Amino acid sequence: MKLFITGIGTDVGKTVASAIVVEALQADYWKPIQAGDLDFSDTHKVKSLICHTERSRSAKFHPNAYALNTPASPHYAAQLDGIVVDLKKIREPKTDNHLVIEGAGGILVPLNDSDCIIDLIQKDYKVIVVSRHYLGSINHTLLTIEALKSRKISVAGIIFSGDENKATEEIILKKSGSKFIGRIENEPYFDQNVIRYYADKFRDNLLNL
Repeated sequence: MKLFITGIGTDVGKTVASAIVVEALQADYWKPIQAGDLDFSDTHKVKSLICHTERSRSAKFHPNAYALNTPASPHYAAQLDGIVVDLKKIREPKTDNHLVIEGAGGILVPLNDSDCIIDLIQKDYKVIVVSRHYLGSINHTLLTIEALKSRKISVAGIIFSGDENKATEEIILKKSGSKFIGRIENEPYFDQNVIRYYADKFRDNLLNL
């Protein structure tokens, strides 16, 4: 199974959600494009949050196709590095394991003058949308899902981030027809034990996508 983790914007919890999915499925992890924080990238963060069991040691953390120096939109970060992001050079790693692919920002974040994050999503990917609760998140979540549907990309499920908000969650699930995978609460911190707790909670829903 190949799971593409996207979000309704930046800093909504994609990396924590990715770590939970990796832990739940003992999956491989791949972040095609990293912009900024190269010394402690999202790959480093996910790796640090995974419990190092005998089984998880077989999981691989695949290198970025592009590691850009500036924490900015990939098209601009690439420009500052004197390069252009080329989709043809972003090759999915080969693995017999489950693969978790984490996007950058939202789905319409530009990679270059013509391509966006959404163009990385392949037909065999199951897309998980991470929606963080804030004023306006209903609109941003439904717009994200509509944009995916306009490309004939179905949403496999939604992970909500933030303390429970029944009204928000119910209307998003009703209007989108999407499957609820789980909710990540506003935890004071995230470490291996917290990630494992959520992985155990989400595992069955993930396996049934």
